[in-house]
Amino acid sequence: MKKLRSQLHVLIIIALPLFFSSCFEEEKYEDTQLGNFEALWKIMDENYCFFEYKGINWDSIHTVYAARISDSMSDEALFTVLGEMIGELKDGHVNLSAAHDLARNWSWKEDYPENFDENVQKNYLGTDYLIAGGLKYKIFDDNIGYIYYESFSDNFGESNLDQIISKMSICKGIIIDIRNNSGGYLTNANKLACRFFENKTLVGYIRHKTGKGHDDFSDPYPIYVKPSKRINFLEKPVAVLTNRSCFSSANDFANSMRYANNAIMVGDSTGGGSGLPFSSELPNGWSVRYSSSPMTDAEDEQIEFGIAPDYKIDMTEEDIGNGVDSIIEKAKEVINSKS
Repeated sequence: MKKLRSQLHVLIIIALPLFFSSCFEEEKYEDTQLGNFEALWKIMDENYCFFEYKGINWDSIHTVYAARISDSMSDEALFTVLGEMIGELKDGHVNLSAAHDLARNWSWKEDYPENFDENVQKNYLGTDYLIAGGLKYKIFDDNIGYIYYESFSDNFGESNLDQIISKMSICKGIIIDIRNNSGGYLTNANKLACRFFENKTLVGYIRHKTGKGHDDFSDPYPIYVKPSKRINFLEKPVAVLTNRSCFSSANDFANSMRYANNAIMVGDSTGGGSGLPFSSELPNGWSVRYSSSPMTDAEDEQIEFGIAPDYKIDMTEEDIGNGVDSIIEKAKEVINSKS
């Protein structure tokens, strides 16, 4: 919930008029099994933002799942059916939360190779790495800087970045590893990205719901990354490491870094999650979260299903067994070639 509040706070600031125009009253439903089903279906029908893009016939889904609802069914059975219904959206930002469980869809990462191994990473980080806020970092023996950021929910200060970038100014390049980063605060994503931009750069757009129709959206509102006025890293290559477990604001960070002149993307596609989530409540008190405001890239193309890397690399079982991180090694190879 803390993560969601931060995401809402950031984008409400940049698009406050649009936000208020997208708020509309929800209908009232009885606190019965059928009433809760209808309430959930209607909330999603009026607020979810990817029906058209994903080609989902929400009306037909209503027909299928309504047939499974009866007022005599238990709460646990109702929860199962409702969870399966919203699972049809295949969206990691869509959850149904009750006291006993959280209905979720993690197919965006579970159906793909992990491409990350903590034990192998220890061969590179060692035990003498430094920690600045939520960032772990060190300089490898071949004079390439390495920063690992495992969650955008972990805060860091501008002075932390000053220290890291100043220390790495002698390096041939920097590796920023965000593998297994499932998201967090958009403010942290922007704070980190802006150290690698020389000019104000368009990186995407956001739209807000303006009505109850599936395609009722505001005009696109541009999103920019502005260069930091502090210590930046602009003239040498930066490799951003990603895997399918990069989601939400990690996906946004990867998208932004694609537009930095010195950045390259290495690893696997990110997991996506480009819809800004909002929450509503069912009559029985269960909470539902859903993607409501779609974010696109600078070409106004959807990034809901992830960002593809410049260099697609998988970690092989042989390399893992030998303690080698194939993705880090590829990033070092590319940095050395550009140096």
